Amino acid sequence: MTPPERRDFIYRYLHEHQTVSIVKLVTLMSVSHMTVRRDIRLLEEEGKVISIPGGIQLNDALRQELPWNEKALIHHRYKRAIGKYAASLVEDGQVVYLDAGTTTFEIAQVLAERFNLTIITNDFSIIQYLMNKPQLNLFHTGGQVDKRNYSCVGKSAAMVLRSLNVDIAFISTSSWELEHGISTPHEEKVLVKQALLEIARRKILVSDSSKYGKYGMFRVCPLSYLNDIVCDGQLPMPVQQQLYESNMKLHIVNI
Repeated sequence: MTPPERRDFIYRYLHEHQTVSIVKLVTLMSVSHMTVRRDIRLLEEEGKVISIPGGIQLNDALRQELPWNEKALIHHRYKRAIGKYAASLVEDGQVVYLDAGTTTFEIAQVLAERFNLTIITNDFSIIQYLMNKPQLNLFHTGGQVDKRNYSCVGKSAAMVLRSLNVDIAFISTSSWELEHGISTPHEEKVLVKQALLEIARRKILVSDSSKYGKYGMFRVCPLSYLNDIVCDGQLPMPVQQQLYESNMKLHIVNI
């Protein structure tokens, strides 16, 4: 692997496993300790990781998201289960918004077999997947293209959303927690998500537990702005309890 490929591998591995030892990285990449430490130093300078005794972990302050095609491979079984459950919350005849993301793509795959639904999204992958489903009404927001995430963001997309009425919105995120709420490292995404909070009758966060405990620079909203959260059973029990006590409708999907 080239140096950039090694650093991408380390960053992807951490998204899957949260922490990793230097010894493990040496074995996985078949390189020297010195090479691994050099890669780690550069990742630390970029703010992506922090050192812990004997290894590294992701920086809770999220600076950058993985590309769509890489995120799709991480925690896929949890995302698939969350997507299946979330789709069961949709009623016939509803106008449904699917936020850009790999978990919402799983919802789209289930809704693809439904009838009498209108699907709105800013995600090109979702639109492409649903394009050959004639029984569904489809609407794409348009707007500034985020090539890394195969979606549209920014003021134009938000403006289109504010002209619509949405029954149920499934909102994705790369980072959320009790203190910082939903956040993102990319300012352009904030406008779209905040527009959803204004127009949707029911607002549901769909996220696997690996996203919990991280936060980006740009805050979208407190968790209290949501109606529901759908997550997997790996979400820490103290967090689950606090969410229940706050009258949040928390749906835990066990696998």
